[in-house]
Amino acid sequence: MERSLRNVLVVSFGFLLLFTAYGGLQSLQSSLYSEEGLGVTALSSLYGGVLLSSTCLPPLLIKKFGCKWTIVLSMCCYVAFSLGNFYASWYTLIPTSIVLGLGAAPLWSAQCTYLTIMGNTQAEKVGKVGRDVVNQYFGIFFLIFQSSGVWGNLISSLVFGQTPTQEAIPEEQLLSCGASDCLMATASTNSTQRPSQTLIYTLLGIYTVTGTRTAALEDQPRPRERVLCTPGPCATFPSSVHLRRLCPHLRRGLVCSGVLAVLLVAVFLEPIKDAQQKDDGEKKLPFWFTLLSTFRLLRDKRLRLLVLLPVYSGFEQAFLAGDYTRSYTTCALGIQFVGYVMICFSATNALCSLLYGRLSQHTGRIALYALGAVTHLSCSVTLLLWRPDPRQLAMFFVFSGLWGVADAVWQTQNNVLYGVLFEKHKEAAFANYRLWEALGFTVAFGYSKFLCVSTKLYILLGVLSLAMVAYGTVEHLEAQSLARSAATEQKKPAKEVVMETAM
Repeated sequence: MERSLRNVLVVSFGFLLLFTAYGGLQSLQSSLYSEEGLGVTALSSLYGGVLLSSTCLPPLLIKKFGCKWTIVLSMCCYVAFSLGNFYASWYTLIPTSIVLGLGAAPLWSAQCTYLTIMGNTQAEKVGKVGRDVVNQYFGIFFLIFQSSGVWGNLISSLVFGQTPTQEAIPEEQLLSCGASDCLMATASTNSTQRPSQTLIYTLLGIYTVTGTRTAALEDQPRPRERVLCTPGPCATFPSSVHLRRLCPHLRRGLVCSGVLAVLLVAVFLEPIKDAQQKDDGEKKLPFWFTLLSTFRLLRDKRLRLLVLLPVYSGFEQAFLAGDYTRSYTTCALGIQFVGYVMICFSATNALCSLLYGRLSQHTGRIALYALGAVTHLSCSVTLLLWRPDPRQLAMFFVFSGLWGVADAVWQTQNNVLYGVLFEKHKEAAFANYRLWEALGFTVAFGYSKFLCVSTKLYILLGVLSLAMVAYGTVEHLEAQSLARSAATEQKKPAKEVVMETAM
């Protein structure tokens, strides 16, 4: 196996282990820690930390420690968040959530920078186009990374599948599902009732040991019991859930995947630097120059036009995780189907990520962006018009699968686009990407409880349309720039011939 591919696999499996440990905890925060809004506050602190770190930390840390050790240090922030859940309180969970947020932007920026440098380096060795190899590497990464959603949702589906067979859903309830859902109804219905507490504790125990993530409990009613562990099996008592009460062997398993991820990257990933980083090291750029590089890059017109792409990425992921699973799947089918629907999304997303990585060198990125835009536009318009019906079971999987097909475009091509267009300022470019994507998540989750689903779909359509117009403008500017460069190159030999003739 070639050295560059081996490093790509190390990064990919490191992220797989890390996010199987972290993803489940993130999805369950608002359900586990409902007392005085601790869970919601923790998530708000987390995203606040992401926004703060995106503004300045990635370029500083990558310049100081390099991509490898920035990834390792940032992974330790995720492990700290898992440790904070051992004895969850305002004094442990909020600080560790902020620490995780501060580490998130450097982690993803370093990962994107590393894959971009590795792809360009390999392309120079084998004589290929740099963006084609970078595309392949991002495809491999997201194939492995996105597969974590398959395993986590499979577990939730099998556990929640143990619920008794439900009665037919009343027609009155179906009328309030889908785009008609304005989150006004508070009554618990047949399909939205919370599963038995025994099943929830079973699921929590499995996730704690395996660290696998799920969206199954997101936005569901809050638990009213806690787990108190004795030398024997865990027993349930009235009150709220606290992970600090989980059995010792479950608590030890909580951080196992995260620690393995840190060790895997620290031991097996090779450090790397590109020519631009070496030149910057020789120049010894001032501290403030590096600190403000994220904002300085916004002076580039292309970046200002491209900020809507990561904003839309945050919007559409938040819609799928929060609104589609709740207002379509859970409302019409029941919570036991959420996992299976999300498996379809994760599987198509992972496979298409690999496919796009190889396909882009033949079709170009414009065709892939067009595919993603048309797919999401079609899905959004159809979701506005379609009324969820349990008798149309296949449609729930068709929508999630198509959503994954388009999401794979945004996850792979956006990262490659930023790396190619801003090759000399990769760290600042990827920091900007994480900043605007985090802002998209924050805004989408912020208005989630106040707007009807139909309004959210109109917002998605509007943001996507604007993002595509802005992206098309950037491609036009790039085409003009390439044409001018080609014309300049053609003029140089002609000038040389004239000079030789004159001599």
